[in-house]
Amino acid sequence: MKTKLFSPAGRFAQIAANIGVASVISMFSIGANAQGVTNDTVLIGQSAALTGPAAALGNEMRLGAEAYFKVVNDAGGINGRKIKLISLDDGYEPDRAKANTQKLITEEKVLALFGYVGTPTSNAALPLFTEAKVPFIGAFTGAQSLREPFNRYIFNIRASYFDETENIVEHLALQGIKNIAVFYQNDAYGKAGLAGMERAMKKRNLPITALATVERNTADVSDAVKKIVKADPTAIVMISAYKSSAAFIFETQRAGKFPLFWNVSFVGSKALAYELGASSRGVQVSQVVPFPWSTDSKIVSEYQKSIGSEANYSFTSLEGYIAAKILVVGLRKAGNNLSRETLVDALESSSVIDLGGFKVEFSPTNHNGSSFVDLTIISKDKKFKR
Repeated sequence: MKTKLFSPAGRFAQIAANIGVASVISMFSIGANAQGVTNDTVLIGQSAALTGPAAALGNEMRLGAEAYFKVVNDAGGINGRKIKLISLDDGYEPDRAKANTQKLITEEKVLALFGYVGTPTSNAALPLFTEAKVPFIGAFTGAQSLREPFNRYIFNIRASYFDETENIVEHLALQGIKNIAVFYQNDAYGKAGLAGMERAMKKRNLPITALATVERNTADVSDAVKKIVKADPTAIVMISAYKSSAAFIFETQRAGKFPLFWNVSFVGSKALAYELGASSRGVQVSQVVPFPWSTDSKIVSEYQKSIGSEANYSFTSLEGYIAAKILVVGLRKAGNNLSRETLVDALESSSVIDLGGFKVEFSPTNHNGSSFVDLTIISKDKKFKR
């Protein structure tokens, strides 16, 4: 007996006759899409500090992102697909971030990774998502390790630590301040910020007055304070998270020294102000998103409406909101044939994305979306001013 051969059209007809045309169309539609995409859902994965000494960073980042995803989902989603963000807690520890990333890619099968918090945790994920060719979008870090060398799957939305430290040093230099020390976290994040400080100081032929470190997720700053206080700097640039930075400021002031304290954005501005209380007045922080309490820009007004209570306003939740909006621009532009590769192509070809007061630009050779830096200071009552 001869075996009967079917053409693709004949095979489709045979299956349709057995289970129904609608079911077949649905089956083929899902099969054509990438992992993390069904007919009604888009799965996005996040690893961030949701507990522990850096928990405010992860929770604020997720809060802002979820606020925008809710807006999109309430309006019907992306081509009928609702966005689901799967957030896993890594406690700001690289090993946990690596395990979370493996789970998100291989078990949850997410379309993309989004909103990771921190340099060491993002670096731990880097080889995994690169090998699996999973887009990595909007991480809360300005490290060069996610910018150089160019990686097709990484999309940085925020300015770099080089941009932030350059702006801080330029501001200090214009005031005639040259006696500058650096307090940094002894890990990939702190060293990335330190590299930015060294670069900015060298550009002006200035030596760093003193260096001191603290271990990640600790607040043991006694030795660091002694070392830097001895050098008696006019200004100290801090590249650490909010608890260790607050501890450093407290102990430096107890030692009778009151230099200018500067932080880069990753510190967690709102959390830092609350940790310091009355001692926060005069502490300065560089920022990479617009001012969350302003009504001058469309993006901030939209964010305020979506985030709800003013108690939720923060630079970090605004960054999560902006990052989510950029991700959605890519999801929409990729169209119904949504996959990891079409998402990358869509973001690369988006040119200038104007959110109304904040612009991001990607290209096939440059995935560093913004170089925006603003300088802020904490005034009385833990409020921020520009």
